[in-house]
Amino acid sequence: MDIVNDYPFDPSYGYSLAQLLAITAPKEPKKFDSFWQSRYQEALKLAPKPEIKLIHNDKFGWRVFSLCYSSTDNVIIRGWLLVPTTGVIKRGFIIGHGYGGRDEPDYHLPFKDAALLFPCFRGLALSAQPAVSTEPYWHVLHNINQKEAYILGGCVEDVWLAVSAMLTLFPHTAGHLGYLGISFGGGIGALALASELRISKGHFNVPSFGHQPLRLRLPSNGSARSVQNFYGSHKKMTLEVLRYYDAALAAKRIGQPIHCALALFDPCVAPPGQFAIYNALPGEKQLFILEAGHHSYPNQAQQETELLAELDTFFTSLS
Repeated sequence: MDIVNDYPFDPSYGYSLAQLLAITAPKEPKKFDSFWQSRYQEALKLAPKPEIKLIHNDKFGWRVFSLCYSSTDNVIIRGWLLVPTTGVIKRGFIIGHGYGGRDEPDYHLPFKDAALLFPCFRGLALSAQPAVSTEPYWHVLHNINQKEAYILGGCVEDVWLAVSAMLTLFPHTAGHLGYLGISFGGGIGALALASELRISKGHFNVPSFGHQPLRLRLPSNGSARSVQNFYGSHKKMTLEVLRYYDAALAAKRIGQPIHCALALFDPCVAPPGQFAIYNALPGEKQLFILEAGHHSYPNQAQQETELLAELDTFFTSLS
């Protein structure tokens, strides 16, 4: 497969599909489980106090609400809630976003019997904070020198509190919740679902933060390059923190069925890191191969249509 590009490196990194499917997760720190479990248990104690306000009564078949809820560290998370204009809500979805943030909900999703919650992770888009840059290049470095305070951990907690907010608003969706995340939201989702048993199924699309040693080594664009540049001057400290934020290590702990859409060519999230996450999943899993991620290609619209149809089927059991 040849994709026209002018990158100064090969975004396939020379890996065949067979080689990608053979990548294993890196060595993990001994306290990985206790680090995340203690944070999860603390997050469960918090009341998210969600507030919603109607924006549109009918947009593409959805009632659209603005949303805010409380997360950890007294951070207010803002976003949107979609509910179908007609019919009964049988299930719910938490939907993460890429590192570019989010300007609006995804109206095209096929889940017409579901409540859809679209949080903007802390420091990004509607959840911008004065002390945090909204630029991915700098956001990804915020408190990267502090394991407990690194901003990715807060973003994971934002997912957990989004689940709590959903269950506060729609208690009957308990046992019928799914998660979807792309790129940044995919990696954050993997880190979150390792502890979050209230989510029954998940989908990760070109997920980031997989196999941090490879992520630090393989030339990339975007936030990964930012981390690589920082790592060049602070190797030991950076790796010591990032070992706890490895989505492939988190994936080893995910027991729920997971659907992954992974790219063979991706200049921003190196495919070996994506596949390290999928390969580490121990339970039921499905794989959709994308020709490319973070890069346009001729077959893209067709692949996106096929992927949506697959996801519609995959999540049917949540109803």
